[in-house]
Amino acid sequence: MDGAATGGGLASGKSGEEAGTTEEIGAFMRYEAAAAARAEALRGKEKVQILALETSCDETAAAVIEDGRKILSNVIFSQIDLHELYGGVVPEIASRAHMEACDRVIDEALKGAGMTLEEVDALAVTYGPGLVGALLTGVNCMKGLAYATGKPLIPVNHMEGHVSANFLTYPELEPPFVCLVVSGGHSHLVEVADYGEYHLIGQTTDDAAGEAFDKAARVLGLPYPGGPRIDALAEEGNPGFMTLPKPKTEGRYDYSFSGVKTAFLNFVHGMEQRGEPLPKADLAAGFREAVCEQLTEKAERLLLDRKAEEGGALPAMAMAGGVSANRELRRRMTAMCERLGVPLFMPRLDLCTDNGAMIGSAAYYQLRTGKIADLSLNAKPALRLV
Repeated sequence: MDGAATGGGLASGKSGEEAGTTEEIGAFMRYEAAAAARAEALRGKEKVQILALETSCDETAAAVIEDGRKILSNVIFSQIDLHELYGGVVPEIASRAHMEACDRVIDEALKGAGMTLEEVDALAVTYGPGLVGALLTGVNCMKGLAYATGKPLIPVNHMEGHVSANFLTYPELEPPFVCLVVSGGHSHLVEVADYGEYHLIGQTTDDAAGEAFDKAARVLGLPYPGGPRIDALAEEGNPGFMTLPKPKTEGRYDYSFSGVKTAFLNFVHGMEQRGEPLPKADLAAGFREAVCEQLTEKAERLLLDRKAEEGGALPAMAMAGGVSANRELRRRMTAMCERLGVPLFMPRLDLCTDNGAMIGSAAYYQLRTGKIADLSLNAKPALRLV
């Protein structure tokens, strides 16, 4: 192998392409062996700084995180202005924007942390779930940096990153706890048994909560992104203006938002057909209440069931994902947990949406278990948390 890597390939009768391939394989194998050794050494290091990159959807974000709990820098480039014209994320535009922004946000994250790339201990990147082109941009960027620097590369599940945002907000938080994970593509109740160990308790059977908010926003003619627009508008409205159905699911802790969304659409279209003006604030408030009520009720049901099963003990409750920034949901979850005497952990608002800091936090705990990627790492757009 070493002989081929120094030019012996052609002398032994191999073609130039074959010799190049042999050299590349040898170089890749040497990188992977060295990276594995460095990762093993880092497991005993007192302070570990990780440079993380997030490109799963429409934010290009990079951060430097120390020991999974301390944010040294956190840089986010949002693409909202690029996609607002189209009413949603356009995958091709997102991928191209990531290509242009990756180097810049990485440089700014290193500068903000007061570090050079050489001083960082390891690299991390989101490899799923998300838009395949967007994920590939970030994965290939960080694979190139890992190979060039010889540093270990840690693959991170985007949803695990959202859960880990709580560790950055609450350094004292430790598993186990129960987490309500709510975003544009996910609505899950999961048990966080340990770092990196998750058990699915309940999930949506159709639309996710964030997806339902986005669709309702389009019905009201609100611009992208719909979820935050509905939340802001609902603050001015009367949720009692309309009553939406409460869905019934087969799973005791499962969610369903498709019927609520359809009922809302029919209600709005009925008003339009009758020529009635749309009280958009009231409509937004009614829809928000229906979604947040369902999310909170299933979480409360789980906590009460656990209390009965475990002789009065109640697990800690956490929230994660973009929808966890919703004001009504935070109010309802806070009131419910206070009534039950359950500690509630919610990421601070700037860590609810996609960011690199949460990826760096999740990466640290994966590094502790020795989970690193080789150079065959690929994007997994349909990657599951559990």
